Amino acid sequence: MRHKKPASGETVKAASFEYIRPANLDAALAALTQHEDARIIAGGQTLAPMMAMRLARPSHLIDIAHIAALKGIEMRDGALWIGAATRQLDAERSALVQQHAPLLAAAFPWIGHHATRARGTVGGSIANADPAAEIPLVLAALDGVVHWANASSEGATSAREFFTGPMMTALEPAAIVTGASFPVWEGARIGASLHEVSQRRSDFAYVSAVAQIQIDTQGHCIRAALAIGGATPAPVALESTCAALKGAASPDAAQAALEKDIETLDIMTDGHASPRYRRRNALALAQRALKDAFAKASGAPA
Repeated sequence: MRHKKPASGETVKAASFEYIRPANLDAALAALTQHEDARIIAGGQTLAPMMAMRLARPSHLIDIAHIAALKGIEMRDGALWIGAATRQLDAERSALVQQHAPLLAAAFPWIGHHATRARGTVGGSIANADPAAEIPLVLAALDGVVHWANASSEGATSAREFFTGPMMTALEPAAIVTGASFPVWEGARIGASLHEVSQRRSDFAYVSAVAQIQIDTQGHCIRAALAIGGATPAPVALESTCAALKGAASPDAAQAALEKDIETLDIMTDGHASPRYRRRNALALAQRALKDAFAKASGAPA
């Protein structure tokens, strides 16, 4: 979340709260159910500044960073599962991510700074649902799944249904994000790319685009993923463009579909960038991401 610089004399100290360090997920869920104004914290890269500015005043802070069941990176049911409390830097350095999730691997260097990735968690980014966040964008592009739990059940929600608006998700108030599953594309000749526009590198993106392409031995597209973030209230997968790319030897074949998809986007209005600017750059960045993904797929090992 974007925070204003405090004016001279303005408080930058959090309101008082009770700190809870549950031993396991069940205890964390019980505490979340018991205390109506409680908030979950893991990396604290968004919540801590909000509390310091008193934009958030939880009565209880439930720390889940140490819960083993919420950490780790492994293959589960053909997808790459990453626990919610897994540090972003650990995921960035993971050999499994590099091998099985090229689009996620391409996104990590764009997420904040090295210091924030060392503290920030994968699940924290997902639960926070900032429109400009790269992890939710990749998850939506690949049609991944968000795993969650509450005191009575566990469940999974498609990423494209989970992110509903700026800082808004389908997660119930007394539920915790437990992890995410990133679909793994089998086979070779896969290329992935991310492009974004921001005031400075590692700042929140005004517009971003991610693309992942798989081609056959003749250079024709077998599978495509493409999504826009930053410009829209939540990440949006451009499914019509992806359908038009099937069998194509270059992104030019889907240009008409891409232009139509971009034109129908619900563009946010705020003080950072105009809707016209965001829409124009969404098209340009999507074109660039697709071109790069095709090129990388062509140069990938057979």
